[in-house]
Order: sequence, then C-alpha cells, then structure tokens
Amino acid sequence: MSDEQLVSFKEMCARFDVTPRTLRYYEYIELLSPHRDGRARFYRPRDVARMTLILRGRRFGFSLEEIRQWLMIYEEKGSREQHEVWLALADRQLKVLDDQIADLQAARADLESLRDRTAQAVQDRD
Repeated sequence: MSDEQLVSFKEMCARFDVTPRTLRYYEYIELLSPHRDGRARFYRPRDVARMTLILRGRRFGFSLEEIRQWLMIYEEKGSREQHEVWLALADRQLKVLDDQIADLQAARADLESLRDRTAQAVQDRD
C-alpha cells in the first residue's frame, strides 16, 4: 500500500471532526483497525470508509453495537438474513426519529405559543 493512501491519526481526526479520544475509543472497541508503525497510526481507505459509516450511523441515532452489526453487513455484502436484520434496525430507528420529530414539533409549538402570549402581554401594557 502506498503512503498516499494512508491517513494519519491527526488527519483522520481533522477529516471527520472527531477528538483523538473518540478515534482511540473506536479503535479500542474494534470498529477501526489502523496500521501501526511504532506508535504512529495510519488509516487505510477501508478505515476511512468505516469511519464514514460509523458517523452516519451515529447521526441516525444507532448505538455503537448496532453500528458494529451494520458494518459487518456492509463488509460481507450481506446475505438475505443480514439485510433483513438491517431493515428491522432501520425501521425501528425511523420510528424513534419520527417520535423525536413529533416531540420537537410539540415543544416548538408550546414555546411559540408562550412567546406569542408574552409578546401580547408586553404589547397590552403599552
């Protein structure tokens, strides 16, 4: 593998806007496995792709264990059973996100109502 394809630890943190602690933790739980040269770590294109998927999974609200399962499916190109597991995870998480959206919309409506009532009270005092 040429050095051009390798990404240093510092570059990986910067590219994905993560802390060194986060990157080390993902290594510790074996989501990433960089090449080591002494104490230096270098990430292959596979690790860069995995990091993209890890952060996407986190953004979707998946747990790290669910992301681990997702990565296994991704790496193995998936059997029908693996894809069915992924679909069940995705469907469950879509429901969680829909519930969060509904909660946020309700909170926003409550805040907007309170703001409008307060603005009206200030205007009525003038």
